[in-house]
Amino acid sequence: MTVKYMELINEVKMPAIGIGTYKTGSDEETAHAVKFAIEAGYRHIDAAAFYGNEIGVGKGIKESGVKREDIFLVTKVWNDDHGYDKTMEAFNKSLERLQVEYLDLYLIHWPTKLNSETWRAFEELYESGKVRAIGVCNFKEGHLEEIKESAKIMPMVNQMEVHPFNTRKKLREYCKVNNIQMVAWSPISRGRVLTNELLIKLSEKYSKTITQVVLKWHIQNGVVPIPKSSNEGRIKENFEVFDFEIAKEDMELIASLNEDKSVTAGPDNTTFWDFK
Repeated sequence: MTVKYMELINEVKMPAIGIGTYKTGSDEETAHAVKFAIEAGYRHIDAAAFYGNEIGVGKGIKESGVKREDIFLVTKVWNDDHGYDKTMEAFNKSLERLQVEYLDLYLIHWPTKLNSETWRAFEELYESGKVRAIGVCNFKEGHLEEIKESAKIMPMVNQMEVHPFNTRKKLREYCKVNNIQMVAWSPISRGRVLTNELLIKLSEKYSKTITQVVLKWHIQNGVVPIPKSSNEGRIKENFEVFDFEIAKEDMELIASLNEDKSVTAGPDNTTFWDFK
């Protein structure tokens, strides 16, 4: 199946669906999942220093036999490594664990009081060519406005918990105006979508699984979903979303499920430095 792309503000192309690697298991289990995902057609791999599996991710990419330049590799700096010097050190350690010479996207995993210092390191990494794109995770409008005050380069990506029960419409509109690509973690709300009556009916209507319908809803909204799975069947199934379209009225019905509630310990349910 052909890989579809979203184009970032700097014209870097990001595959329109990725595979998440949170809690994928040991390095060997992670490597297996990543290698299988690449064989299934994925070219967007989302990792993080905090996940403790960058070695496995790098191993899976190498074992896939696919050229490094054909993979869109993402990782993130953790909260303990914020600040200019610590960020630079953490970045180099991530490269070592992943066994790569550059990243396609580097993200601040969570906002902290050191956002501006961390972002200065990110801008330098980008300008030096060590990272093809830079962005953030779990940043609300206030966090992004704060970055804007000192940034030479605005974030190109914002990764956030997004799904039919928390559509983030206001934040998505903000990001669109500011040329920031939205990426959805927990795009199927940790399985909550699987028992929703509307989504069950739409699954039947389109002859697709509920998960496939929801992932396609994200993509048609211009959001890049990164579903996480270690199960080969689900990894393959999640990628098979480019051979159908959801009608406009059904897109609106799915959006009507919004409750503005997180189902995870996301940015709405944390004690991290926060903006309303």
